[in-house]
Amino acid sequence: MSARSLKEFFTHLAQESDRQAAGTSPASDPAEVVAHVGELLAALEDGTVRAATRSADGTWQAHAWVKQGILAAFRHSETVELDWPGGAVDKSLVPARQMVAEDGVRVVPGGTSVRRGAHLAPGVVVMPPSYLNVGAFVHAGSMVDSHVLVGSCAQVGRGVHLSAAVQLGGVLEPVGARPVVVEDDAFVGAQCGLYEGAVVRERAVLAPGVVLTGRTTIYDLVHEREIRGEVPAGAVVVPGSRPAGGDFAGARRLSLYAPVIVKYRDSSTDASTVLEDALR
Repeated sequence: MSARSLKEFFTHLAQESDRQAAGTSPASDPAEVVAHVGELLAALEDGTVRAATRSADGTWQAHAWVKQGILAAFRHSETVELDWPGGAVDKSLVPARQMVAEDGVRVVPGGTSVRRGAHLAPGVVVMPPSYLNVGAFVHAGSMVDSHVLVGSCAQVGRGVHLSAAVQLGGVLEPVGARPVVVEDDAFVGAQCGLYEGAVVRERAVLAPGVVLTGRTTIYDLVHEREIRGEVPAGAVVVPGSRPAGGDFAGARRLSLYAPVIVKYRDSSTDASTVLEDALR
């Protein structure tokens, strides 16, 4: 089935589910839903379908029908025992993928799991232990270091480095919510956390420990402005702080977390060099 046909099917299925809840429509054929769920997961794995894509104007758009299809996979699954070291119990339609050499991906042994419906392009390296959830997309040449989570529907571009213990939050509901996005050639330092639709633009560099959500205010010292939930292209972001308001906080010299852009990376400077300079 084509991507367009899958979109029509799962959009209709979501509408039908609403009518079923209202008691005005009969139940869908489970066998048909399961068959189309399998096609959707396969399309997500080979990258012909994505949970979100970038528009011509640079904005990222979530595809609600894809999330509706993933949610249908959970609704129509049984809870089963899975063949996994140490044992596992999960939903029958979204088990761990079985990666093979023909995928062109290095998944180093040691506890990593890539769930069905996650796309890893050729040249991706995954160090153990890491977890990539359904709907996630990791483009060619990216590094997923140890203890990294790439959450459901998160989008990772080409040549991205996700350092040790990075967390990219996932989102399935609401279906229209934008996922976490890390664009091409970005560097995300150790123990960074990106959640709730945060976007990191191309070639940006995040120092270790930066935490962002889609509503976090980022303070740009270079251009003297405030940005919310999105790291500009080439920006170098470090953890910072700002004074907490009020007499109580002032008397105790309390401060609040504040991510800060300290410089911008030029086209000839690699991420490690610019980060070292920024943190001196």
